[in-house]
Amino acid sequence: MYQPPHFAVTDFETLHQLIRAYPLGALITHGESSGLDANHLPFELDAGEGEHGVLRAHVARNNPLWQEMNDGDEVLVIFRAADGYISPSWYPSKQAHHQQVPTWNYAVVHAHGRIRVRDDARFVRRLLATLTRTHEAGESIPWKMADAPRDYLEAKVAAVVGIEIEITGLVGKFKLGQNKEAADRLGAANTLQERGQTALAEAMLSPPFSLP
Repeated sequence: MYQPPHFAVTDFETLHQLIRAYPLGALITHGESSGLDANHLPFELDAGEGEHGVLRAHVARNNPLWQEMNDGDEVLVIFRAADGYISPSWYPSKQAHHQQVPTWNYAVVHAHGRIRVRDDARFVRRLLATLTRTHEAGESIPWKMADAPRDYLEAKVAAVVGIEIEITGLVGKFKLGQNKEAADRLGAANTLQERGQTALAEAMLSPPFSLP
């Protein structure tokens, strides 16, 4: 990934924060027969394990990914936060000298790692329980795995396979107008706010990244 210094973010806690806030990652693999492929999966991040953390997810048993991969194969997972088009008309300086062009602002994290297939019902149950607790936490009556009939749930667990990725490197690029004058950055963020793109606007006003 092209990485101008003013957009680069190297703080692991900040990168982990983005992954937790936007856990749907694009897992990029290169299988022996299928070649280059991408699967979009919700990941659990265990930041305390390994040097850079561990990512865990699951795929359908019918998905050939888990059979195409060998333990230790290198993979890439891309996590993307809020993004949006930025018009030059939103910059106050455009009215003065017209030396502005359109752009696109975004924040992404690339997690490089080594994959391991976990065809293990106990691993899958624990992972599903963790994901459920995390994403049901905001509900008034959180759904629990125990809410489903046991035989139904066991069939669902048997239908998926776990994967675990040891993160070997994290690369963060937060292109949020850091190369613009403060007034121009504020002008663009205010317009985004008015148009309902709150997460991107707040990130631009709280460098390098702010949770919505």
